[in-house]
Amino acid sequence: MSAEYKDYGFPDEAPSHMHKHFMPEVLNFLPKGSGLRILDIGCGNGYLCGRLLELGHEVVGIDLSEQGVAIARKSYPQARFEVLGAITDVLETLGEMPFDVVVSTEVIEHLYAPRSFVDGCLGALRPGGRLILTTPYHGYLKNLVLSLTNHWDRHANPLWDGGHIKLWSRATLTSLLLERGFHGAQFKGAGRLPWMWMTMVMCADK
Repeated sequence: MSAEYKDYGFPDEAPSHMHKHFMPEVLNFLPKGSGLRILDIGCGNGYLCGRLLELGHEVVGIDLSEQGVAIARKSYPQARFEVLGAITDVLETLGEMPFDVVVSTEVIEHLYAPRSFVDGCLGALRPGGRLILTTPYHGYLKNLVLSLTNHWDRHANPLWDGGHIKLWSRATLTSLLLERGFHGAQFKGAGRLPWMWMTMVMCADK
């Protein structure tokens, strides 16, 4: 059996409903200064890449969505965008030097093999480089509220083709990052009230 990718269907260059929640913390986790080389894995329509360009960084974005990449290329011609799924040996595939930062927003919850994904992120970074990830937050209180209000079917809807298949907590994502060779993991919750966060932002260094 194989899983067929279903294009997200980006209508335009506008931000998603999640960008307003995770964007401030993603930018706060960037190393100081301009001119960073940044790889955005799962760049979608390129909206985050556009904000990074405004800050003076050099950006490469990759995504499985041909529609998203086409929008990104049109909206931000000064960056490089490629249709690419597997990130094993991504530097060789792209013909790029190692990056200062790899960022990936709202992607890891969709993946069957997150260890391979994180290994690919590690391989794309220079020594001392930083990985920044966002993913929907899960923890005891939020999970309890979802159970008590009978909202699990809506929250993790199994009828959503291409939807969320991994539900991450701070502990599980930290464990994954440390296991695969990262260190110095940091965490920020974003959106809604503390411990009921909509998403979380984590960074760790190579």
